[in-house]
Amino acid sequence: MLMENFAMLQFFEWYYPADGSLWRFFAEQANDLKDIGIDSVWLPPAHKGMEGAEASGYDAYDLYDLGEFNQRNSVRTKYGTRDEFIAAVKAGQQAGLQVYADIVLNHMGGAEEKERVMVRKVNPDNRLEFITEPYEIEAFTKFSFPGRNAKYSQFVWDHNCFAGIDYDASTQETAIFSIQNEYGEGWQDVVSDEFGNYDYLMLCDIDFRNPHVREELVKWGKWFYETVGFDGFRLDAVKHIDPLFFNEWLNAMRGYFKKEFYTVAEYWAPGDLDAMLRYISVTEGRMSLFDACLQANFHRASVSIDQYDMRTIFDNTLVQARPELAVTLVENHDTQPLQSLEQTVEPWFRPIAYALILLREAGYPCVFYADLYGSEYEDKDKEGIDQKVTMTILQELKALLYVRKYLAYGLQRDYFDDAHCIGWTREGDETHHGSGCAVILTNGIAAAKRMEMGMKHAGKIFYDKLGHIQETVVIDENGWGEFNVNSGSVSVWTYS
Repeated sequence: MLMENFAMLQFFEWYYPADGSLWRFFAEQANDLKDIGIDSVWLPPAHKGMEGAEASGYDAYDLYDLGEFNQRNSVRTKYGTRDEFIAAVKAGQQAGLQVYADIVLNHMGGAEEKERVMVRKVNPDNRLEFITEPYEIEAFTKFSFPGRNAKYSQFVWDHNCFAGIDYDASTQETAIFSIQNEYGEGWQDVVSDEFGNYDYLMLCDIDFRNPHVREELVKWGKWFYETVGFDGFRLDAVKHIDPLFFNEWLNAMRGYFKKEFYTVAEYWAPGDLDAMLRYISVTEGRMSLFDACLQANFHRASVSIDQYDMRTIFDNTLVQARPELAVTLVENHDTQPLQSLEQTVEPWFRPIAYALILLREAGYPCVFYADLYGSEYEDKDKEGIDQKVTMTILQELKALLYVRKYLAYGLQRDYFDDAHCIGWTREGDETHHGSGCAVILTNGIAAAKRMEMGMKHAGKIFYDKLGHIQETVVIDENGWGEFNVNSGSVSVWTYS
């Protein structure tokens, strides 16, 4: 399904400035990204969000408005205009990159009109518990998109298209309300049983029991591909969506266009591998998932320092259980500092984490924008003073991506035999000239580990590709070498 040793890049972060420049910036960077070893790029949502030019796109308003219409007080989106988006996708593809579009179909926000809607209020901690009898509220649930004036689609979203809402405009009360519409009441069937049923996440919760909704979203998907011509999908918030809908939607897209559309979904359950595996089962392997469990392990290891047992770093992770469907990552826009799912990986551990996802045979690694380009945001220190924060590990990442692309091939031998210092070797193969590498890392003091490279490497001189250690290692006549690593660090040993 994927070319060997592909690496993905998430080309955005939460704090990217809302100046309309991202699509142009990606087009400018596409060739350089391909040159450093990136093969595919996940771009942020291209449609208009309810916050207009400030919207990340995860607050979906009009899926057909890619920065073309004057809606929500802006023509462009946070990232640019429709034409700039289409040009960016084409520039990426011309550079040899696969481009994945971010699909947000769980909810919508920013409706123009209110409706009188019958609801029941629910217990937010147990959404299966209704705490009122049915009563009427006033809800912003009618989307007519006057700025688009029915171009591309005449579909009007109203309360029959939604299963839940979080605001009563008549009383200004914020709560979780289950909507009664002509297609049912209560929540839809989802895999997650958090809060009893985790169908409802935010804003106007799309009701996939409505056949007209499903039909419209298939129509939109076809229009989106025909308009833009991307290569695959990143699906947002699938934990809160009836998985049978995406079975139907992906079948329709793949069948109509006779195209694979590589797909990775966000089922964010960092402590619940079983739920992720259930989702894979229900969707019959139609999509990969981000390995939220591994990302959580990275976070815990980074804050625990030498109290974490590195032998367990892959325990209870998707890449261990279903490596062929695991997209591994160190961080994303939701786990960044100050975000709702904040679960950052400390700077000292980030090169270690990237070595663990980039240089092993299992998983499809996804690099985060901020680790290549930096991230700047304002945080408050203990005295309440705003601090601007930036972070990048550009040089280490470039070296690791090079090793992945050209050297990390062949038989993998693991040496997960110490609580602090672990390592592995890749023997290399005949197809990739000069391939083979030895990786050693530690969350404790400086260490060394004797590891086998294979007889074909006997007599070769290896050096640390990351430049942390200046001494070299000569592989002995039996194909073994003793490789070193500095404290709290990673070294990657190669001979080419």
